[in-house]
Amino acid sequence: MFLLGIDIGTSSIKVSVVRTLDQKCIASVQYPDEETGIKSVKTGWAEQSPSDWWFHTQQAIVQLNATKKFDPKAIAAIGIAYQMHGLVVVDKDQNVLRDSIIWCDSRAVEIGENAFDEIGHEKALSSLLNSPGNFTASKLAWVKQNEPGIYQSIDKIMLPGDFIAMKLTGEITTSISALSEGIFWDFKKEEISKEVMRHYGFAEHLIPHVNPLFSAHGYVQEEIAEKLSLTPGIPVSYKSGDQPNNALSLNVLKPGEVAATAGTSGVIYGVSEGLAYDKQSRVNTFAHVTYTNKQKHTGILLCINGTGSMYRWARNTFAPDKSYTELNALAATAKIGSKGLTVLPFGNGAERMLNNKYTGAQILGIDLNLHGQAEIFRAVQEGIAFSFRYGLDIMRENGMKPQVIRAGKSNLFLSDLFVQTFVDVTGIPVELYENDGSVGAALGAGIGAGIFKTTEEAFVNQQMIKSIAPENTDAYEEVYQAWKVILEKALAN
Repeated sequence: MFLLGIDIGTSSIKVSVVRTLDQKCIASVQYPDEETGIKSVKTGWAEQSPSDWWFHTQQAIVQLNATKKFDPKAIAAIGIAYQMHGLVVVDKDQNVLRDSIIWCDSRAVEIGENAFDEIGHEKALSSLLNSPGNFTASKLAWVKQNEPGIYQSIDKIMLPGDFIAMKLTGEITTSISALSEGIFWDFKKEEISKEVMRHYGFAEHLIPHVNPLFSAHGYVQEEIAEKLSLTPGIPVSYKSGDQPNNALSLNVLKPGEVAATAGTSGVIYGVSEGLAYDKQSRVNTFAHVTYTNKQKHTGILLCINGTGSMYRWARNTFAPDKSYTELNALAATAKIGSKGLTVLPFGNGAERMLNNKYTGAQILGIDLNLHGQAEIFRAVQEGIAFSFRYGLDIMRENGMKPQVIRAGKSNLFLSDLFVQTFVDVTGIPVELYENDGSVGAALGAGIGAGIFKTTEEAFVNQQMIKSIAPENTDAYEEVYQAWKVILEKALAN
C-alpha cells in the first residue's frame, strides 16, 4: 500500500509516493523542469494561474506513474501541501474567476494596515494572533474593492491546496489551520472571525466547509482517477500549508521544536503551546497541523520572501551557464565576509519581518578590482543567512529559544557553505533530514486516513543524515553586525 504526496510550490509541483510499510519514499517527480514564472503586472504584484498548477500536477503524477516503481492502483490516500496565503476564487460551477494572488504579492498591505487600525491592534492580535497584513483576507478585500464584477461572481474562496483537492474530488473544504493562515480565524472564540468578516463586508457563504485537517476532504472522482491511473474513491485525507507541512515532514510536532526551509522563500517555523503573538506582527502565528481545541499547538512563522529567489536571480544574472552545485563550490572559495561585499536579499515583495517595508534587493560595496563571481555568490548566501539571523532574533524576543533546528536537505540546504554559514551566524546547530514537502504530504495523508494510528507511527523510521555545529561564530558576528547597520540604514530611507 502506498501514499501520494503533492507539493504545490511556487517554482514547480513535486509529487512523491511513500510506502506505508516502512515510510520510505519510492519515487519522486518534479514538474515542470523549468521554474514556473510569477506574473507581475505592477511593482509588488505576484500572480500565478491555478489552471497551470492543476495541469502541472497531472503531468507530474503521470510521470511518477511512468517510473513503474509502484502500482498506482495501490495508492490508498492523497495528501497536499501548498504555497501559503494565496487566494483562489471560483464561481458556483467551480470555474476559476481570476489568477491567484499569491503569497509574495504586496498589493493588499495598505488594506490590511487599515483593517488593523480599525479593528484595533490589541483586539486583532489577541484574537487573530496577527495583523491582517497582506494575507488572504486582505487580498480578497482588494478584489472586492477593485474587481467588483469578479467579486460578485465568487461562490467560494480557497487556498492553492484547496483548489487542487477540488479538482481531484469535486469538493471544496478548508480547515482551522488554513483559515488561520488567511487571517479568518478567531482563536479566542474558536470560530470564523466575525470582526474580519464584518470589517471587510464578506458574505459567510464564501468560506468553505471547515473539516479537521487530518480527515477526508473528498474522494477522487472516477474520471480523474481513470486519467491518472488511480483508484476511484480514495480520499484526499490531508491538506496543509507548506511550512506547517514542512514541520510535519521533519517530525516537528511538539512545543519547542523548530524547522527551517530555504526554497523560493526562507522560513523558520517553531511550535508553541498557547496563543502567542508578536506585537509588531513581524513574525506570525498560525494553527499548527496538530492544533485542536484541547491542544492549542500553534506555529510561529518567520518568513523571508527573498531567499532562494535571490539566489536564482543572481545565478540567472551573473552565471547562467553554471549549475547551483558549481556556484556553491565557487562561493566556497571566497573568504568569510566576501571581501566586504554586502547583499540585502529583500527584493521579492514587502517583508513582514521588516514591518511590511520593501527595501528592494541590494548589492553594496562592489570593488571592480576585488570582487568576482566567488565573492558575489558567497555574499548572496551570507546575506540570506544574515536575514535568517535577523528574523530569528525577533523570534527570540517573542520567547522562542531553539536549541537545534531541523531542515530538509534540499534547496539552499544542499549547499554545505550555506548550511555552515547559517549555523555560524545563528549559533544554533542544524540537523538535516531527507524528507521534503511532498513526502510530508504523503505521510500526512497516511495519518488522516488512519493508516498510521498516531503521528509518531508515521516517523518511526525517520533518520537524521547529518548534524552541523557552529565553527565560526566570532568571525561571523562582526560581519553580521556590519550587515545589520546597512539594513537599518536602508529601512530608514
